Amino acid sequence: MPKLTSKQAKKADSASDARSLGPIFNKDLGQHILKNPLVAQGIVDKANLVSSDTVLEIGPGTGNLTVKILQQAKKVVAVEMDPRLAAELQKRVQANGDQRRLHIMIGDFMKTELPYFDVCISNTPYQISSPLVFKLLEQRPMFRCAILMFQREFALRLVARPGDELYCRLSVNVQLFAKVDHVMKVGKNNFRPPPQVESSVVRLEPKNPPPPVDAKEFDGLLRICFVRKHKILAANFKQTTVLNMLEQNYKTYCSAHEMMVEDNFDIKAKVIGILESIGMADVRAAKCDLDDFLKILLAFNNANIHFS
Repeated sequence: MPKLTSKQAKKADSASDARSLGPIFNKDLGQHILKNPLVAQGIVDKANLVSSDTVLEIGPGTGNLTVKILQQAKKVVAVEMDPRLAAELQKRVQANGDQRRLHIMIGDFMKTELPYFDVCISNTPYQISSPLVFKLLEQRPMFRCAILMFQREFALRLVARPGDELYCRLSVNVQLFAKVDHVMKVGKNNFRPPPQVESSVVRLEPKNPPPPVDAKEFDGLLRICFVRKHKILAANFKQTTVLNMLEQNYKTYCSAHEMMVEDNFDIKAKVIGILESIGMADVRAAKCDLDDFLKILLAFNNANIHFS
């Protein structure tokens, strides 16, 4: 049997040590386990749980957050993609005698039909950050709040305000349907294995009732406005691809509602006229707030022009 080189032997010893400490984490699944108990407690405290709460936890890992949530809540529903970590979590909770109050759902969160919950707490796999947020915002019945860990730059985009460098389409889309606050910074050394980026925790509270706005159409408007957020809106709307899309949408709407399209119809003149009529032709998306975008959407819809 060939002998291992010193480098190979060292690598084998490291792997053995890692296995003795628990499961090998899969970075492809975004598995970075929060190891600092003080940070974990701080996250749970931000949720302001009450004893009757059912908590949805996304990506519980080995349960460092789960056991703290179970101390304050009635029940935890944990969605975990990795069966190995789910088994570790089950064993850990059984040792504490809390297994009856924990329901583990094994599978992809984005493909999972969620049960009712009051509060969501998540050390989020960073690669699903954006779809996770919008899936939560579509949840009915609505939950009270979510305490979510994200890559710091993504978190700062969520809470960005007009004029901020990171203010973007994501900021406006999320803030239309929820109040979002940055509540905590979390350094990379608080995780095992450490991620390559710093993290932050945000608190997200859905607006209840939600605003009567079509999310898909609102996003269609924002796509145009933020394609070049520092350009005036008139310049963004004058792009040929944008004008062609809006003209097609207008004609489709007229056809569906048995309305005649004017013989001398000029989509460019109509679009610029709408923007000028509400004083928004020369403003920039980077400086517009939520009310500005809602005003633009209403003006176009009143002129039978839609964005989806």
